[in-house]
Formats: sequence, structure tokens, C-alpha cells
Amino acid sequence: MKFLDLLRMSSSNLWKRKVRTILTVLGVVIGVASIVVMISLGLGLSRSLMEQYESYGSLTQIQVNAPYDMGGNSDVEIKRLDDGLVEELGRLEHVESVYPVMQLSALAVYGGYQGYLNIQGMPVEALEEMGIEVGEGSLPTNEDESLKFFYGSSILQDFYNAKTGSGYWETGVLPDIDLMEDPIFIIFDMDAYYQSMGGGTDSNGQTVKAPKKYLIETCGVEKTSEDGWSQYGWYTYCDIEKLLPQLKKIFKNKVIPGQPTTKTGKPYKEIFYNQILVNVDNMDYVTQVQSMITDMGYEAYSNAEWVESEQKTLGYIQAVLGGIGAVSLFVAAIGITNTMMMSIYERTKEIGIMKVLGCDLRNIRTLFLMEAGFIGFIGGIIGLVLSYTISFVINRIVAGASDYMASISYIPFWLALLSLCFAVLVGMTAGFFPALRAMKLSPLAAIHSE
Repeated sequence: MKFLDLLRMSSSNLWKRKVRTILTVLGVVIGVASIVVMISLGLGLSRSLMEQYESYGSLTQIQVNAPYDMGGNSDVEIKRLDDGLVEELGRLEHVESVYPVMQLSALAVYGGYQGYLNIQGMPVEALEEMGIEVGEGSLPTNEDESLKFFYGSSILQDFYNAKTGSGYWETGVLPDIDLMEDPIFIIFDMDAYYQSMGGGTDSNGQTVKAPKKYLIETCGVEKTSEDGWSQYGWYTYCDIEKLLPQLKKIFKNKVIPGQPTTKTGKPYKEIFYNQILVNVDNMDYVTQVQSMITDMGYEAYSNAEWVESEQKTLGYIQAVLGGIGAVSLFVAAIGITNTMMMSIYERTKEIGIMKVLGCDLRNIRTLFLMEAGFIGFIGGIIGLVLSYTISFVINRIVAGASDYMASISYIPFWLALLSLCFAVLVGMTAGFFPALRAMKLSPLAAIHSE
């Protein structure tokens, strides 16, 4: 018997018993929809969390810090973050790039307003890789001849009226300052500034003079997001190659804030970094590289640790959700088996005639397997349509109720294809034993049965 004949016979036999077939297909529909929606919730939650983690920083980036100095132990080598370490880290396997970071605080002054700045000095290449959305101007470039600042979108919220002490957090109104156009003066030596205001004296007993204010040009301002939040919003960024010479000039023969000192309290000739960013070429090697850095005696942190832990937890949740959906499909498989067994009892005489006419036993088996597969296929298609509908409704509800999560249900193409194949496989598996029973029926007994 030709395959097309078997295909035509199996499909026509199903629709001879429409009510039973529809009820059986309905069971498959519910099973497929349950397992797809359950797994989609796990996948959607995982994808949403991964997007959230990526917004906190690169998943392949390691932050290296100097170990905390407990003091009092002269035998322990003090670890510093310097240019030598930058070169050493760059030679590690799987390390793609290494960027030093210089952090310091400064006071910004414009008219009667003042604001504290958290300055992050980084190589231009590092700033470009951060993916900061520029609202006005541009990020610092290597072509800049002098030090320029790029302000985060939330910087103005930290400005306050120097006379009244009130600012955005008290009034809810941002100060009337145009960071791109207005001249912003920067006071780097804040200790000297506050000491001079209080009539303080230095170590030689001389009155501390007010430090010089520097007019730093603005190269750009970050674009304000729709929800007003940004991980870069509270920082002021600049090119570290332009920042370091400026700091050496400002704090000549003095200790730059945040820098270590010798035992006599004098500054080192070399400037040490506050942090080093190490970019790994693949997320799979982040933990390995991080362990190597830790073995060198430095503190290393990455989002990969957190992500791996969360992914394991999400994997368990996804397995549980998939198991719950699989129960429904298992029940549907029992329904398919029952339908096929009833079909054999009702078609016993037909099976006997087919055997007497010389029909191959394998064709009889294939006929019933195809009928069971048809039930799984039709149920799978309708179940997928129902799954996408439910997923769409869930995502609309979540999007309307949450400002931070756009969707929680995600059905990738591979899941749809796998679920359809699985539904067909379940159907054919459920119909396997009934098909074997049909093969074993005695032809003469089958013909004489009513």
C-alpha cells in the first residue's frame, strides 16, 4: 500500500468519529498549550533578568580592585593598581582589553549653585564601549586637546543653592543650568576649599588659601531615559589621559585625594588607579579569568557570578514549570491511547478484511500510528496558536502593570517547533501499543466479529 493511500485512509478514518477525535485533540491542545506557556514563562523571566543584568554592566567584564589594606603588617606586600598590572592583566589568556579607571570627587560651581561630582576617568575606548546614549554633544575623544567632561543625565539633581542649601530633592525643581552652554567651574581640592572657608591652617600653621577654580569645558550630556533612570546618570566621565596630567598639575607636591601616601605622608611619584576593568572575550571564561586575578592577590568582581547562580535557580523553576505542563500532555497521551484502542475494537472486521486481502502487517501498524500522529499534529498546531494567544495576553497584562518588565512570556521558534514535534511523537507513542494489537489480530476471528 502506498504512503499517500495510508495518509488518506488515516485522515478519513479520524473524521468518521468526529466527536471522539475532537475531544482527543482537545486534550492534546490543552497539554501542548500548558507545556509551551509554562516553559515560555521560564524563558521570558530568564531573558528579562538577563536584559536587566546587562543594563547593570557588561556580562563579560571583570572589575579589579586593590585588596583592602588592614595595616600593621609590614611583611605583607601591598598590592597596587598601576600600569604594570594593566600590562600583566592584558597578557592573560582570553582577556580582550584592559582599562584603568581613576575615580575622584570634585565640587562644581555655577553662580549660586554648587554640586558634587563623582568623576570617572577612563580611556576613550572604554567610554565608547559602555554604550552610553548621548543626548547632546559627544563623548570625550582622542582629538580633544584639553580635559572635557561628559555629564550623566542625573547630575543636575545633585546641584543645590549654596545660600539656602536647598536643591532638587527639597524643591522637586532642577536648577536652571545648561551644562552644555553655561560655564561650570570645578574645584578639585575640596579639602583646601572647605578649610579656607573656616579659616583653617595647614601643617606649617599658615592660613589655607582658597584653591583655584578650573573652567572645564563640557563635551556632552547623556540622554535622559523615559523612566529617568540610568546607571551612568550620577557620574561625570572624562578621558583619563587628559585627567591625570591635570591632577598632577593641580596637586603638585600634594597628595591627590584617594591616593596612598608613603610612611612619611608624602605622595608617590606614580599615580595608582582606583579600579581596572578587564574585558573577557567570552562569557564562558569570565569565571576562569576572575579566578586567575584573585590568585594574583587582587579583588575581582563580575556579574557572571551572580548570573550563573540566578541561571541555576531559573533552570530549576523552568524544569518545574515544564513538568507541570508535561502532566497535561501525559493525560492527553492516555486519551489518545484510549481513542486508538476503541477504534481498533470498532474496526476489528475492517482489519481482518485488510489482512485477508494481503495487506502488509507493517502497513496496518503504520495506518494506526499515522492516525495517532495526526491527532498529535492537529492538537499541536491548535495548541501553539492558543499558546501564542495566551502569551500575548500575559505580556500585555504585565506591560500594563509593571514599569520595569515589558514581557514575561517568550516563545522562541525552537520551542514552537520542538513542542509540535513532541506532540506528534507523544501521539505516535500513545498509538504504538494499539497498533501492535491491530497487527496481532487473527484475520478469521476479526472477519467473524461483530
